[in-house]
Amino acid sequence: MYAVEMSHVTVSYGSHIALDDISFRIEEGTFLAIMGPNGAGKTTLLKTILGMAPLIRGNVRVLGYDAYKDSIKVRNLIGYVPQKESIDATIPVLVKDVVLMGRFSHIGLFRKPSKLDYNKAQEALRLVGLEDLWDEPFVHLSGGQQQRVLIARALARDPKILLLDEPFAQVDFPSQESIARLLYELKEEGITIIIVIHDIDIVLKYIDQIMLLNKKLIAFGTPNEILKSEILSRAYKYGLMYVPSRGVSI
Repeated sequence: MYAVEMSHVTVSYGSHIALDDISFRIEEGTFLAIMGPNGAGKTTLLKTILGMAPLIRGNVRVLGYDAYKDSIKVRNLIGYVPQKESIDATIPVLVKDVVLMGRFSHIGLFRKPSKLDYNKAQEALRLVGLEDLWDEPFVHLSGGQQQRVLIARALARDPKILLLDEPFAQVDFPSQESIARLLYELKEEGITIIIVIHDIDIVLKYIDQIMLLNKKLIAFGTPNEILKSEILSRAYKYGLMYVPSRGVSI
């Protein structure tokens, strides 16, 4: 069974085509990085996997389920970490409150968390290495720590697939490496990791495949297959070259 299958998928916001005739398959347990210029449809692709983008045509299947017809089942299988969130510093939200939000699909919005929910949340925080910060205010954490807490929130759902949208933005280098290594460890435990990223070097030694996207699927394959100037230039308007240890460069 494939983790994600798309067949001739087109997504449109009014007259604006965000994704155009996209088809691919991702094996379970894959670590996939999605690259492309701004406005390429990368975030839209993640939302399409979640069954949340306006599908015009095509089919989307997640672990055998139709992402749109079986949207509740599909979303319960996925942990989603959106682009960097800002939480109001005047709201006294503790780390445990943020992580427990990941259990809402199991407990409902108006029910109290059970012992199992607390155990799942604590285990998720342990996985990201922040179990000692359970009772700390979320806003007191560094950017890297906050991002790991948001990953813990997604993990508290017991996901089979983890979607992350630019998780390294505004995160210091040591935290980037820590998060990248964590994602690899989760992949080794069987979780499918799909990440939208700008600087591929951060995760290059951990990923299995790269998707190059610019509304259309430009290329899909291993890093060795994709990170070539002649392939990258198909997606980026001004043409790019790949410089190892420096990322993708114009």
